[in-house]
Amino acid sequence: MTLELLTPAEMARADAAAIAGGVPGIALMEAAGRAVARAARARFRPCRTLVLAGPGNNGGDGYVAARLLERRGWPVAVAILALPRPGGDAAWAAARWRGPVVPFAPAEARRAGLVVDAVFGAGLARDLDGVAAETLAAASAPILAVDVPSGLDGGTGAVRGFAPQAALTVTFFRRKPGHLLLPGRKLCGDVLLADIGLAASVLPGVGPRAFRNGPGLWSLPALSPSGHKYTRGHLTIVGGDAMTGAARLAAGAAHRAGAGLVTVAAPDAAAAAVYRAGDPATIVSEEPVPVLLDDGRRAVWLLGPGLPPTPRTRGTLRRVIDAGRTAVVDAGALLACADAPEALAGAAVLTPHAGEFARVFGPVGGDKPAAARAAAARTGAVVLLKGADTVVAAPDGRVAINDNAPPSLAIGGTGDVLAGIIAALLCRGMAPFDAAAAGAWLHGEAARLRPGPGLVPADLINLLPGALAHAGGTGFGDEIALGFTT
Repeated sequence: MTLELLTPAEMARADAAAIAGGVPGIALMEAAGRAVARAARARFRPCRTLVLAGPGNNGGDGYVAARLLERRGWPVAVAILALPRPGGDAAWAAARWRGPVVPFAPAEARRAGLVVDAVFGAGLARDLDGVAAETLAAASAPILAVDVPSGLDGGTGAVRGFAPQAALTVTFFRRKPGHLLLPGRKLCGDVLLADIGLAASVLPGVGPRAFRNGPGLWSLPALSPSGHKYTRGHLTIVGGDAMTGAARLAAGAAHRAGAGLVTVAAPDAAAAAVYRAGDPATIVSEEPVPVLLDDGRRAVWLLGPGLPPTPRTRGTLRRVIDAGRTAVVDAGALLACADAPEALAGAAVLTPHAGEFARVFGPVGGDKPAAARAAAARTGAVVLLKGADTVVAAPDGRVAINDNAPPSLAIGGTGDVLAGIIAALLCRGMAPFDAAAAGAWLHGEAARLRPGPGLVPADLINLLPGALAHAGGTGFGDEIALGFTT
């Protein structure tokens, strides 16, 4: 799976590098149009096909696809929004189209059995409106989009004015962030990534900073035959006295994700009794946080699940960070820093959903990667901005976009499980960005192993071993074969 995601500007640099290296632009356009025509033939039956062609290279790809489909006996017509610039590759492709040309109008779109949207690509710099939007909106037949549905921002997944719902989108060389970010991911329909002859050797010069999240972007640490519970790390979760289930879910997930030891720091004896009634593998301590911090083996801390958003919580968080511990900050501990993001400086990973993010950093806005990057740069922490299109941003500008989370995760408690997974991976030695990205993917993969309705947060904990196996490189098989014990 190709993991790099290229913004429209980065894709333009990749094209330019390939052309500078001796690949003719016309050859790239022919290959792109051929990929669109092949996708049409593979997905749809021959039918009255309307290619909507814009004035740029996206339109040039459409002219090539029209010519190749007509050669295969498809009834094809082209509607031209505007003629290409004379002398360019798109003008060359347009000149080779000898078939019917019809008005660029809603009536033509309504008559078609398939509409190929080659109007504008991912780098559209203005809102889609007027006859272009009206014609695309009039289509009742399936739409095959070239690169992205016109009107969709390839960098952010946002809609600029209007964008149609595509049944299939064919893109080239590498996906764009907008193929994964919502609402773009939904509007693209199925996405086919086509090879058009661009070599991967152009990527270092382009310098992509966004990636599709998945195994290969990170590797899970293998378990050592000589390891023991302390080498796998000791996680301490600061528990609350009211919503005790949140910390218990996080603890259970941390155990399944491979933390060597998990302790819940209970605020009082009554809460401790509740925590002790849970997973017998979880250690429950009534010692104050400052005493627990005296143990240097407690390197990773999770604060937030079940904690109230109070000054006391904020003070505990700062004490942990100032002690040099690796801190995962979620839920109540994030809200304890509302309008004060500087209080989060020094944390390792922050895991806000959009509402929590807005309380701490301000509204997410229309560019989710940019918002997460800014928050990461401001705090020095990896920011995992949760949602159906979770974005993981590092302070250095790297971004991973997660697209494997099913809608069944949209219930209370699943975020506590996610926080526990990330904390466990930090215990096992993963860097914060890798741990957060891997945690997001494992969380989604666990949910995908139980499709359909009825999923509850505790199910995810039991599904984690399967997700870990799918990620590869877990080392759990070696542990069983060696009879390793704690």
